[in-house]
Order: sequence, then C-alpha cells, then structure tokens
Amino acid sequence: MCNRRKDAAIHPALKSLGRERPVLLAGPTASGKSALALDIASSLGGVVVNADALQVFGNWHILTARPDKDAEAVAPHLLYGHVPGDRPYSVGDWLRDLEPLLSGPDRPIIVGGTGLYFTALTEGLARIPPTPPEIRAEADARLADEGIASLLAALDPETLSRIDTRNPMRVQRAWEVQRATGRGIASWQRDTPAPLLPLAHAEPVLVEAGRDWLADRIERRFDAMLANGALEEAARNLAGWNPALPSSKAIGAPELIAHLRGEIDLKAAGAAAKTSTRQYAKRQRTWFRSKMRSWGTILLSDE
Repeated sequence: MCNRRKDAAIHPALKSLGRERPVLLAGPTASGKSALALDIASSLGGVVVNADALQVFGNWHILTARPDKDAEAVAPHLLYGHVPGDRPYSVGDWLRDLEPLLSGPDRPIIVGGTGLYFTALTEGLARIPPTPPEIRAEADARLADEGIASLLAALDPETLSRIDTRNPMRVQRAWEVQRATGRGIASWQRDTPAPLLPLAHAEPVLVEAGRDWLADRIERRFDAMLANGALEEAARNLAGWNPALPSSKAIGAPELIAHLRGEIDLKAAGAAAKTSTRQYAKRQRTWFRSKMRSWGTILLSDE
C-alpha cells in the first residue's frame, strides 16, 4: 500500500534534491517514506529501489506494505518481492542485486527502513564467507531452545559492542559468523572494502517522525492491512510456516499465524502486532539517530 502525501512534492528538502545522484531515503516503518520516494521519482525522475529487508520477499505483500499497482504505474519499482519466502537473503545479497542498478540508465531512489542496508551501501560490507547450512541449523536450534542469551554468551566483547544485542537476527548472524570462521564479526568488519556508494556521492535524506504521530499511523495502517486481506495472506503462508525463515520476521506475521492456529483471538493478535510494530519503529529510529547524523532530514511531525 502506498498512499501518497499530497504535500510531499512541495517539501523544501525534496525541492533541493538534484536530478543526477542516487537518492537515499531512510525512515521508520509507516512514516510515509515510500510515498515520498514516489514523489521524487514523479517530479525529478528515477526508479524506486527497495531497501527494506522484508519487502524483498514474494510471499508477503500486504503485511510488509509493499507498493501497490497504482504506485508501480507512476514509476518502476525494483527489488520488491523478488525473493521466494523460503530462501535466506542477506545484506550481501541485496548489495549484489543493487550494484548493477547504480550504473543503470535511471537514477535510483533507494528507499527503506533497514538501516544496515544503507550502512553497508555507504560504508562498505565485510566479505564474510557464507554460513554453512548445518551451522545455521545449529543456531536456529539454540535460539529456539535456549534463547538469545545463549548466543550472546558466545560472542566476543568487540562484537557485542557493535551489534544490536536486542535483535535476534543480528545476534544469530554474529554467532554464526564466529562459529563458522573462528573470527568475530567485528574482526571481519575491520577488513571492510570500499563502499559501493559513498555517502558523498548520493543525496541522503532521513525521514524523522514524532513518536505519537507515528504510533497513530501504525495503528491505522495495521487496521487497513487487515481490511485489505492481511489475514488471508497469512492463511496462504500457514502451511509452509517456519519461524526460522527470514521472511517469517515480517511484522505481524507471527501474531496472525498464531490466530489462524487458534492460539489467540484476532483482536489480541492485532494488538500484539501493533505493539511489535511500535517496538520495531523505536529500534529503527534509534539506529538512524546513531548512524545517520550527517544525513539531511525531513521532519513529518513534531516530537
């Protein structure tokens, strides 16, 4: 779903953007950044490129708020829904998919809420060997049986100081790297090559949003998702549901699956999904304020 902001085209920060360099547009979930990207594409030219780790998966469209057909009719949208839901997909995979688009005929407008994607793009990504399937299975089992604390206990202090220790996906990734290579992920990061797109060669814009304003949008957006078929979408994913898959991290998916299994009622599932979304948005805003201090900003609401 992509509801365009009628006033976005006249936003001063958008007016100041050039027409040549790639645009980087980051912001928390439900902040309206996809609509802003579409305004940039329609007024200044370019193609919209996804930088959201969940919108890459083809099995979730409504629940991950992927752009709709109306948005796709205004400008091309790339790297959305191109990965099967039963496949893993890493930031390295995303960079490989993105690289040819940076030298394509159309200026990319790269938009999303996955801060790690933007950091890897503009600061570089360590060339860490792929994780063997048996080690990933071991990590999945440990996380399920013993919780995140058991993975954290195995990490070196430098890695612990660099990763989001409250994010199970990031913790598991760090544990897998250390288990597979004998080196902490922080050690690998010290050998990071040059970035694909240095920040100085792009037009970086961070969408900032007030907590209460964003919480209200999250509430209304999830209700709209349910009205537009999110529960039916979850039902289509029920037979092959595997909580260990990256695609299963779609916000609201575990709650709707639990409802379909008869574990909770729909009202409770919706409330839990909205809470999860607010918590996710809080983590995103913390990341952006820590890592993107040099970016230009658009403030869509007052704190």
